[in-house]
Amino acid sequence: MRVVFMGTPQFSAEVLTQLLASDHDVVAVYTQPDTIRGRGKKLTASPVKQLAQLHEIPVFEPKSLRDEGVQKELTALQSDVIAVAAYGKILPRAVLDIPIHGCLNVHGSLLPRWRGAAPVERALLAGDEVLGVCIMQMEEGLDTGDWCLAQTLDPGERNSEELMNALAELGGAALVRALDELEQGSLEWHSQDDALATYADKIEKGELDLNPALSATMNLRRLRASSSAHPCRAILGDRPCTLLKAAAFDGDEIVEAGDIRIIRKELVLGCAEGALAITELKPEGKKAMAAQAFVAGMPALRTDNVSWSARS
Repeated sequence: MRVVFMGTPQFSAEVLTQLLASDHDVVAVYTQPDTIRGRGKKLTASPVKQLAQLHEIPVFEPKSLRDEGVQKELTALQSDVIAVAAYGKILPRAVLDIPIHGCLNVHGSLLPRWRGAAPVERALLAGDEVLGVCIMQMEEGLDTGDWCLAQTLDPGERNSEELMNALAELGGAALVRALDELEQGSLEWHSQDDALATYADKIEKGELDLNPALSATMNLRRLRASSSAHPCRAILGDRPCTLLKAAAFDGDEIVEAGDIRIIRKELVLGCAEGALAITELKPEGKKAMAAQAFVAGMPALRTDNVSWSARS
């Protein structure tokens, strides 16, 4: 089938990789325009654009899909289907109607669970025991279309970035299978139960920061939901830090909320209920390091009167 692919971040690139390895023909890629990133403040192409250029696939970076000229250009590609994975732009009705078989979306949740922008992060914050990805027929509503294929996984102790990679792999395989079945005329669709829908609003700045007023369980969920785009931060002693890895503290010692203790060489943060054992962190202005290295560089942490707090 002739496929136009729309996507932007690494999640999308993983899906595109599997699509390129299939028998389907990717005739063009649409992605977000280059953005300024990094300390060098250089324009950087999206992971999807970089992959498309590597395979010499035409790349389009429109500011909007509502422009009539952009829509005519898209129509001229004569696609059988548009495949979308984390593109980052709304597809208007005029675009949805262009391909013969419509537009398929690789969505990072088991719809109708977690419609919206941040399904993986919201699933982790809610403590979902099963995550998944499904292939959905796009329509004008927010992730309200019928779905055809779904894949599930056990999140285990993985963080959001690790889970996004796993879901992209599952989603890419599901997309290829959906296109195969669509071409064969054997694809089956299932409607969503709107009564079961929940919404995955985008993660706001600072939303994933740790807070001693929360339980260890909720703080650990915040840390696992965090990423380079939405870090998990706290102030340890007087040092602003990004927390990278942790586990629930399983010792018998009681650590009061807001206290920092070094217990059997573990860096332990007291929470409103329970405590966290931090294993990896990144002090502001420094590289990521093991918690033991951080403790070695701050002798004051070995006293009994050092506290930690949420960032103001």
